[in-house]
Amino acid sequence: MTMAFDFPNQFRFADSHEYAFPEGDLVRIGISAFAVDQLGDIVFVDLPDVGAFLSRGNSFGSVESVKAVEDMYAPISGEVLQINQAVLADPEQLQNDPHGAGWLLQIRMSDSAELTQLMDADSYASKIAAN
Repeated sequence: MTMAFDFPNQFRFADSHEYAFPEGDLVRIGISAFAVDQLGDIVFVDLPDVGAFLSRGNSFGSVESVKAVEDMYAPISGEVLQINQAVLADPEQLQNDPHGAGWLLQIRMSDSAELTQLMDADSYASKIAAN
């Protein structure tokens, strides 16, 4: 049985379980609580450098758990402005609060229309419930 998850309404989600949280032309990117739950104990996070350009749908890093190493895919395109150093230093922050303190990147999006191609929180929750 799948746990119930609470997904913030202002977030947009990709099929691959990354989220985009728009704040003006800046977007915070992370992975959903569902993805974190599926991974189990996270031991390492690999992120791109500040200044890197992400292309929607392309891998931007990986997250390693005691079970597996999973690539993460950019939910939208844009330039990396900031990486969450706290998560790199202590990957447990990602586990403890994936939608808050466990964010991964902040980017300046290059095409805001890409946000409309992502699922809203209710659609994402329905997709997970169906699996």
